[in-house]
Amino acid sequence: MSEPSAAAAGQAPETRLVKIDDGRRIAIRQAGTGVPVLLLHGFPLDHSMWDGQWQLVGPGGLADGAARLIVPDLAGFGGSDGPTSPSIAAMADEVVAILDALGGGEPVVACGLSMGGYVAQHLAARHPARLRGLVLVDTKLEADTPEARAGRVDLSERVGRLGPRIAAEAMVPRLLARGPRPDRSEIETRLRSTIERTSVATIQTALGALGDRPDMTAAAAGFSLPTLLVVGAEDMITPPECLERAAAVIDGAELETIPGCGHMTPMEDPAAFNARLASFLRERIVTATPPAQRQAR
Repeated sequence: MSEPSAAAAGQAPETRLVKIDDGRRIAIRQAGTGVPVLLLHGFPLDHSMWDGQWQLVGPGGLADGAARLIVPDLAGFGGSDGPTSPSIAAMADEVVAILDALGGGEPVVACGLSMGGYVAQHLAARHPARLRGLVLVDTKLEADTPEARAGRVDLSERVGRLGPRIAAEAMVPRLLARGPRPDRSEIETRLRSTIERTSVATIQTALGALGDRPDMTAAAAGFSLPTLLVVGAEDMITPPECLERAAAVIDGAELETIPGCGHMTPMEDPAAFNARLASFLRERIVTATPPAQRQAR
């Protein structure tokens, strides 16, 4: 059920819990009407990173009645029960279970940032009939390098000894674009608070899943969904060239590079991000005929 009054004011609607088939309770927020758009958060964050996107829905929103936002906390993150799913593929299957728990069965536009983008890629590969479109934000197709994987192992060990604060200290300085901005302190505080609330077990399990994820380049070459790629021009974690390579692989993908943003584009410049997402929804999704049901690969 949508929550138009909260969305109309640009405020996050109330969180509710849905139980998926394995018994885990998943915290979820949703509002708006129209095409369902699933927003998948990055690591080790939660639904609140998308708070700037509620301006899309409700009367007068940029999406103009074209979208219903569905914003969950993946298992173990935010207000959702653990344990955290042990692989990116399992996280994608978890998302399907969440959609099943919500009912309806209508294909969604899957929009994911960073880890959420990896999950969205696996959704497109494993459950193509559940998707109507794909939006990959500040993410990449490639697997970790050996050096990146070793860095995740090291961070996991330090978090195990010293707690989630170490993850916040290691990550937050690299998440945003360099240089002064009036809201930088506020965004950093929000990010640190979210990371420090995340359990050690969730952080360690997710780090393992991220380090073990496969290269998705070959799979992405077979994607046939309308696809939007968005990246911050100053992203230090998945730089623009990552999405440029993805644009060369995914047939018909549109690429948008947003200036002045780092790895957290939807938080750093929600107006620019929302405008581009709304345009994509209107031009590539709402006016297009929904795809025929495809056989899951």
